[in-house]
Amino acid sequence: MKKSKSDLLAEVADYYSAKLAAHGATPRGVDWNSEESQRLRFEQLTKIIRQPRGFSLNDLGCGYGALSDYLLSKYQDFTYTGCDVSSDMILAARSCHSPSPNVQFVVAAEPPAMTDYGIASGIFNVRIGRSDAKWLNYIKETLDVLDRTSQHGFAFNCLTSYSDADQMRDYLYYADPCALFDHCKRRYSRHIALLHDYGLYEFTILVRKEP
Repeated sequence: MKKSKSDLLAEVADYYSAKLAAHGATPRGVDWNSEESQRLRFEQLTKIIRQPRGFSLNDLGCGYGALSDYLLSKYQDFTYTGCDVSSDMILAARSCHSPSPNVQFVVAAEPPAMTDYGIASGIFNVRIGRSDAKWLNYIKETLDVLDRTSQHGFAFNCLTSYSDADQMRDYLYYADPCALFDHCKRRYSRHIALLHDYGLYEFTILVRKEP
């Protein structure tokens, strides 16, 4: 299993490194269609944050660090750690951001330390040739990582199984939002929110560890 997961992560790194090489440090470089949709996703994911300042956050699958820029536009006095399995992405993130004691980018499959919140945006979409069952198992393993490294809660998004059939692509994974809601509620917390009303073919789940 360990070898299988390491192979998967290596393939994920290669996939996104290729996207970055083709499109640069842009939304298309992390496989999003536009800056507008990327910002809309960030608006949903950051609803997990309760305090306006003084919090810490892990961004798992940070790409070139676009979420850190969004946070800087909305919040003050926070610490941010961006993690990505693609070393090319981390190099791009570091080159796009001035050195700061409150913002760091690391090559890692898991956050190096616990923070108040964890966010994962877009990392569950491209299944890299895996079956539905194997990819869902990978998602659940990663959610365990987010839970273990987030003190107050975490948020993630997935493409939705309610997408229009003619828009769905074989290489993408479309998750059942109801099944993942149930998984999170049974495994992580009683306080779960499912956001499926923001106009994209996806959903966001917020896992709060306190009311």
